[in-house]
This record gives sequence, C-alpha cells and structure tokens, in this order.
Amino acid sequence: MVNLVESPKPILYGLMKLAGVIPYTVEIEPGTKINFWIPKETLKKANKSNKNSDVKPKKPTKPAILFIHGFAAEGIVTWQFQVGSLAKKYSIYIPDLLFFGGSYSDKPDRSPAFQAHCLVKSLRILGVDEFVLVGFSYGGMVAFKIVEEYPEMVRAMVVSGSVLAMTDTISESNLNRIGFKSSADLLLPTSVKGLKTLFALSVHRPMWFPNRLFKDYLEVMDTNRKEKAELLEGLVTSRNEDVTIPRLQQKIHLLWGESDKLFNLEMAKSMKEQLGENATMDSIKKAGHLAHLERPCVYNKRLKKFLTAVYSGN
Repeated sequence: MVNLVESPKPILYGLMKLAGVIPYTVEIEPGTKINFWIPKETLKKANKSNKNSDVKPKKPTKPAILFIHGFAAEGIVTWQFQVGSLAKKYSIYIPDLLFFGGSYSDKPDRSPAFQAHCLVKSLRILGVDEFVLVGFSYGGMVAFKIVEEYPEMVRAMVVSGSVLAMTDTISESNLNRIGFKSSADLLLPTSVKGLKTLFALSVHRPMWFPNRLFKDYLEVMDTNRKEKAELLEGLVTSRNEDVTIPRLQQKIHLLWGESDKLFNLEMAKSMKEQLGENATMDSIKKAGHLAHLERPCVYNKRLKKFLTAVYSGN
C-alpha cells in the first residue's frame, strides 16, 4: 500500500531542486555520513574525460545559512517553505541530523555535541567556513552547541521553539505541564492517538487529517526508533548546575510562535534575559511550535529582516 507521507516526497524534492538546492551525502569518516541539501551552484561539473570522477563541492559565493531541523521530520521537509524564499540571496544548507533522513553513525555518542561536531565537520568538507545558524526545537539545542564550541564559524543565529540545554528540571516541568511522563512518550508516539496529541500541541489551530495519514506518518517516524530514543536520553543533563550560560558574542534572534505549547513564550523571554544584550526576540501571532510551517510568509519575512541586519552590519 502506498504511504501517503512518503509518496509525495519526489514531488517535494523536484520543487526543491528547481528552487536551487540538491541532495549531497558527506561521509565524515567510515561509518558516519550526513545527508545534506546544498546549493546547486556549489557542485562542480564532473570531468568529461572521466565520467566516474567524483563531483566535489566548492566554497559558496553567497552568505551561507545552516538550517537545523527538529525531531518530527527530516531537514528538507521541515524547511521546505524557507528554501524558495531565501535561496536566491543566500547559500542554503539543510542537513538531516544523525538517524534522520538517511544520516547515520555507528558511533555510540548520542549527545547534541556529537551532532554539532558532525555538522561542522561536514560543512568544512563542503567548503563552508562561516554561516548563520537557524535552529528549530531539538535543532536549536544542537545549534547552541555549535555556537558554543565553534564560535569562529557562526556569524549569528536564529532559534525557534528551543532552549539552551534540556536540564532534568526543564524536562520534567515541561512534560508535567502538557501531561506526559517522558520525552519519548511525547516525541516518539506509537499510536494514532499519541501522534494526534503531539500534532495538536505543536500548532496554533489543529487541522483535520484522516487517520490513514497519521498511521503512515507513524510508519515513517518508526525508522531508527531505538537510536532516536537514545538521542532523547542523551539530550537531558542530570543537574541544572551542569549547564553554563555561554557568553556569546554573536547576535541571537529568538523567533517564536506565540501559541507554542511545548516551549512557551515565557521560556523564550527567560532565555533572552539569560543570553544578554546580544539577544533579541520576536513572536508570531496565530502560530505554535511549528511557526515556520504554519505561517511561513510571516516567519520568512522576520527571518530575512534579521539576516539583512546581520549582513549589513546593523
């Protein structure tokens, strides 16, 4: 039977290629590979005299933007509405984090720091030495690890629906507030009912979809379930004092859905205060956790305004 979630992907991939990005796999080392969507113009044409020669990416000629997805879907599905809006002016890089969308590692490390390390190593192979980070949810936590450990590469960053780090206190209070016992119960549902609950919590106003679509989405989410559960375990630090607020020099913009039920607006305001004077904040009305998908035109307008300010020096 045709999977209603997987079957439209070739159409999406075709549209993304028309918008200017193409798939490319980076092998960081034997056993670890990251799938990317990268700017079409950065791939040199293969040598005509040797049809088997590898196509090597070259350094981008436009400002680079790295989009990091969350837990619900692979990179290009998460950021599909941002590509067409930004690809003409910026070099867009969209990875699939490890254990999403075909990216994989045989290493046992499941921490956000290891995800960050793999992304940075991939970007260096792709010829990218400076970029603006855009991180959503779990991807926001990976983004904070990148800017903390590789500050020389990050020009600025935008974060939506995330936190600096997931302490046990934040995790427990958040889960208790929305009625779940564990992150796996919330983010790795095993039933249509559980997935519907996650969807309702992620949007401002839930839309109706047939149960068949939810069943097919569960089938897609089930890929690498064991490893994804381990990622969630590796996400939570054991004590609040393990988290040090980094003193970041980059501009950081928090772009939030006003109706975010997973990481609410009060958490964003608190994080802004923690980050200090380089942090700014903006919120989008009638949008929840998935603001970039619910109201992409508004999200893209706010994002482009920030990027313009970053690259104009304002």
